[in-house]
Amino acid sequence: MEIEGGSSYAASCEIPISDHLHDNLTMMLKVFSDCSDLQVRHLCVGHKRDACMLYLSGLVNPADLSEEALRPLIYDFQASDEHVIDWLSPDKIRDEGVLLARVGRADTFRKAIDGIVDGRAALFVDGVSQAVLLSTSGPERRSISEPETESVVRGPREGFTEDLSVNIALLRHKIRTPQLKAHSFTLGTYTKTAVLLVYIEDLADPKVIAEAKRRISSIEIDGVLESGYIEELIEDQPMSPFPQFQYSERPDTIAAQLLEGRFAIFTEGTPFVLIAPVTWWQFVQASEDYYERFFLVYLVRVLRYISLFLALFLPAMYIAVTTYHQDMLPTSLVMSVAAARESIPFPAIIEALIMELTFEALREAGIRLPKAVGQAVSILGALVIGQAAVEAGIVSAPMVIIVAITGIASFTLPRYNAAIAIRLLRFPMMLLAAVLGMFGIVIGVMWISIHLCKLRSFGVPYLSGLAPYKRKEVKDLFFRPPWWKMVFRPSSFAHHNRKRMAERQMPGPDKRSGSRGGAR
Repeated sequence: MEIEGGSSYAASCEIPISDHLHDNLTMMLKVFSDCSDLQVRHLCVGHKRDACMLYLSGLVNPADLSEEALRPLIYDFQASDEHVIDWLSPDKIRDEGVLLARVGRADTFRKAIDGIVDGRAALFVDGVSQAVLLSTSGPERRSISEPETESVVRGPREGFTEDLSVNIALLRHKIRTPQLKAHSFTLGTYTKTAVLLVYIEDLADPKVIAEAKRRISSIEIDGVLESGYIEELIEDQPMSPFPQFQYSERPDTIAAQLLEGRFAIFTEGTPFVLIAPVTWWQFVQASEDYYERFFLVYLVRVLRYISLFLALFLPAMYIAVTTYHQDMLPTSLVMSVAAARESIPFPAIIEALIMELTFEALREAGIRLPKAVGQAVSILGALVIGQAAVEAGIVSAPMVIIVAITGIASFTLPRYNAAIAIRLLRFPMMLLAAVLGMFGIVIGVMWISIHLCKLRSFGVPYLSGLAPYKRKEVKDLFFRPPWWKMVFRPSSFAHHNRKRMAERQMPGPDKRSGSRGGAR
């Protein structure tokens, strides 16, 4: 049982467990050398056999382990020497009084070690060449609370946590069907992170699911600490500034996307769940759009698209107009802008870059600082710096107004990763406007449009619905139709079972009860 090179985990992986307790304990202590949180409990099983239980403190519940496993094994469980192999069966242990729900078995040291680091207790018995893995309730985790990154006025208040089992349970509370499938993976040589690929069998495209399984299973990395690791390793075009995955920590959002034929990737240790395939239109939509009445959503979505245009093009248009195309403005406005910029020593592009970089720095500082002071610093910093810059003659007052409107407009996008892409593209648009004026903006628009048309998310066109044009789907892109109009799922994701509801469900008064509808 000696291993050359000391406590080598790789060397001990495939060695079978011995029937000598001393050899097994020696091997485990070598592997877990310098692990001060390893707990070793010596006991006698069935009053006859020497045994040893190993686990990592903090990953198991000591109270559950003592009451539901140790006490039955020491005092209640009876096994004769000739039947000691039989009671190692997980079913036998449960039948004989061990109250733990999950009981497994390991016949190699690799399985035993993986079980311990996964939060289970490994029981070794003298004379038995197998180990029993006992699962208890895990350590205290963050409770279910409202997501801070996706707050809504109307809608469910529960959000995912860092516990994978809790997250999948929250989803199954929304979608109660055995057709909700969850395919498991383990990623990370050292982290052994549990990952679930979740989809609805009758709705998701089998080819897309097969491709997702292939990409996830091909990942070889030493550790996965957040779903962002997986996102960057399996996306279609990693050099694109536009996100090809949507992420959310709301169970209702994930359920809604699965019901349209997409799949979700759950990762242990993070509340953010990835969604794919995606289109650009999803990043301008919020879950609350489908809870409020559609008249209000019409206005909100129009406002978002106007804000999107302002966030991307407003500084560039200001630079182009003030530098090359003054004749596009009314005379009085031209005179006002010229008077404001008369004492400014910098061209418009330098002026815009100074203010935009300052605003981005203040926004990042507001995010990183504690909540009690973060908002105050970002708001007061913008006001004080903007006013001081105008008085010092470094920037003009119109530029401060332009930057403020641009910043406010960028906050209206519901998805943070989409807003980052717009903030990033704003700078090359400003440079093009400074060099070529409005022609530069046209070139930038053409480049972005061509790139978006070429972009794919698991084979689905990024502008699906508009390019390629699909008449039945385009109505939910810019405006949200009433629910009784959304009879079919998008064909880009669901290819088979596309019908989500019965037709002709437009509500109205009951004609048989008269104009008052029978209400009292």
